[in-house]
Amino acid sequence: MSVLKGRSLLEPMDFSVAELESIFELADEIIADPKAFAKVCDGDLLATLFYEPSTRTRLSFEAAMLRLGGSVLGFSDAGSSSVSKGESIADTIKTIACYADIAVMRHPKEGAPRVASYNSDIPVVNAGDGGHQHPTQTLTDLLTIRREKGRLSNLKIGLCGDLKFGRTVHSLINSMLRYDDIEFVLIAPEELRVPEYVIGEIEKSGKKYREVSTMESVLPELDILYMTRVQRERFFNEEDYVRLKDSYILDSDKMKLANEKMIVLHPLPRVNEISTSVDSDPRALYFKQAKYGMYVRMALIVKLLGKEVS
Repeated sequence: MSVLKGRSLLEPMDFSVAELESIFELADEIIADPKAFAKVCDGDLLATLFYEPSTRTRLSFEAAMLRLGGSVLGFSDAGSSSVSKGESIADTIKTIACYADIAVMRHPKEGAPRVASYNSDIPVVNAGDGGHQHPTQTLTDLLTIRREKGRLSNLKIGLCGDLKFGRTVHSLINSMLRYDDIEFVLIAPEELRVPEYVIGEIEKSGKKYREVSTMESVLPELDILYMTRVQRERFFNEEDYVRLKDSYILDSDKMKLANEKMIVLHPLPRVNEISTSVDSDPRALYFKQAKYGMYVRMALIVKLLGKEVS
């Protein structure tokens, strides 16, 4: 029986490195033979509670459950739920738990999925809470790195773009701190630098890092370039967004400067921070990364529901 059965996933650090590895190993098995898992969740129901817009995360969770033989219900807009009538998160999840076996929640308020988990007797998975955490994107990132680089240690990782509000960046940094010989290169304008509390975690771990303002000078030394968009929805001032949104654009000319074994990742959606001219470069793995996201979510669902896989 899975040691993760009945657990919730609210941030990447909720699971140990060994527990994460067990998820990745199961994801490897699913990738190798997806048809063998086609009925593992037959009769199980996933609830998707999305109070904030999403395409990839919501659809990948739905695809994951359907490919496991389960079913899906939920909402993709808070306005179509009883929250529009003033219902609390606690009451929503208590009601959903009467119908579903596992719930996935995205919410603009930090900590909302944790509140849900405290009031739920079914597993709750955080699919993004404000600018805070996005743990299943981190699982996606880690699986992609593990499969494409063959390791999760001895890596120099460049993170570029919105490092202040980017929850995927914060989650990935915290997770990679647990692996050996990791070095971070933080590429951002002054206004979008990594928050001090994240820098504090890096320094506490003893990992190497440096902050730079230009991408070109560091491309030759990176194993991984993790691009992010500048997120309009996180800005209070439209003028600041317009001024910063084009700070870093990766194109085919910049890719010529990069290490030939460097891989480019992006949590998506992309706006204009990666030119479409990069898509044909074999080092551009962001769409493959999105597919890995479905497989790792399949593995996570199987583990949290405690399914036996023969």
